[in-house]
Amino acid sequence: MRITEQPWGRTQDGQAVSLYTLSNANGMQAQIANYGGAVVSLTAPDRHGRWIDAVLGFDTLVSYLTPKPHPYLGVVVGRYGNRIANGRFTLNGVAYVLAQNNGLNHLHGGINGFDRVVWQARSMSSAEGPRLEMAYLSKDGEEGYPGNLSVTLSYTLTSDNALKIAYDAITDKDTVLNLTNHSYFNLAGAAAGDILGHEIQINADYFTPVTGDSIPTGELRAVKGTPMDFTRRTAIGLRIGQDDEQLAFGGGYDHNWVLNDRDWRTEKAVELYEPATGRVMEVYTSEPGVQLYTGNNLAGNVIGRGGITYHKHQGLCLETQHFPDSPHHPHFPCTVLRSGERYTSTTIYKFLASYSASDKDS
Repeated sequence: MRITEQPWGRTQDGQAVSLYTLSNANGMQAQIANYGGAVVSLTAPDRHGRWIDAVLGFDTLVSYLTPKPHPYLGVVVGRYGNRIANGRFTLNGVAYVLAQNNGLNHLHGGINGFDRVVWQARSMSSAEGPRLEMAYLSKDGEEGYPGNLSVTLSYTLTSDNALKIAYDAITDKDTVLNLTNHSYFNLAGAAAGDILGHEIQINADYFTPVTGDSIPTGELRAVKGTPMDFTRRTAIGLRIGQDDEQLAFGGGYDHNWVLNDRDWRTEKAVELYEPATGRVMEVYTSEPGVQLYTGNNLAGNVIGRGGITYHKHQGLCLETQHFPDSPHHPHFPCTVLRSGERYTSTTIYKFLASYSASDKDS
């Protein structure tokens, strides 16, 4: 088990960027850049032991540096993953104004969020496997957020073929915080086409419906009887084209599911299965929600690794998170980080293979 580092270019202001390759004893590899904390590549085995890259990414740093909008391939998003309505929130009686970079709303930390910065990285060993630790200081007022926020992010490639992502943060002034990773997965490999044949099970009886601009209404709506019901393993494409207002708003799935039985332990939230290859990805998280996004805005204008053009639904995201727009919904899980308190969050993406092409969850 090891980590190797290679130079990967420089940012426009001259900061050096490295690409780190984490390898475990099974032959699994994860490539991670310290620009944006991007998961550039992540291999996974099929039922015959064949490995493919299971995430969408770019071949070069230049593609990650291109001006927005871009699809946030594999990056860390923050300070606030997902949306904040009208680009503003009030905390302790003070109004804070953020960038409106998604229509009138604030998305994924703003113009220069955590996906657009160089993180200070160091390689480590651990009992679980090779670990890459990254640190970043987000200064008071950056992108409109209060407080000097010190964030530590670690990626561990475990001996049981999982990528474990852990977040830790402290602030010197009360702020809001909601960190996540924005990897796009395709368990058949990006060259195989779309993810509509993938089957997914989400441990959630409720989701948060949205308005036409993807802001939660505040309702927790039961998934039963709706296209959002993934309580049993179901093909993603089975209902994605139904005449449903929520699907129309997102152009497909782009919603937050309210995970069941959350008590801040790291528990299984999602299982994703690709029938043709038998690849399985299990998602474990300490977060109360997960955003399933089915790559609805990939429009054939993004060229990824190996020269593959990424089209609609060619990858899907499973963004473990607190809920979107929580600062405006007091009954949602709180995203306020108080001065002197510590933010911690863990998500694990574990890969395995099923040896029966027709196996189904009961």
